[in-house]
Amino acid sequence: QVQLVQSGGGLVQARGSLKLGCVSSGNTICIKLMGWYRQAPGKERELVATITSGDVTNYADSVKGRFTISRDNAKNTVYLQMNSVKPEDTAVYFCHAHSPAYGMTYWGKGTLVTVSS
Repeated sequence: QVQLVQSGGGLVQARGSLKLGCVSSGNTICIKLMGWYRQAPGKERELVATITSGDVTNYADSVKGRFTISRDNAKNTVYLQMNSVKPEDTAVYFCHAHSPAYGMTYWGKGTLVTVSS
């Protein structure tokens, strides 16, 4: 079992920065992939970024060069640093984890990021 608790989110101006966090608990050693997804109003949920247990990262084209995903294993936490945000980044952001040992995926409850101007 894995539980994900998100932090961050809120209102930020365009070209500003915001940092999201996601703390995992439970059998975290079994997690091999973590990531962030987002869902904007009227849109499908889309992948934003992923990071493997070996710190290999992948980003959606729309956020490359602006967002950075990272992890702190000591704190069982994954972060999403959002820089140079745009109004189109407005969405509910979800933390995600995958555990091959369980054959399951886990989701955070989501947090709203609103970019103004």
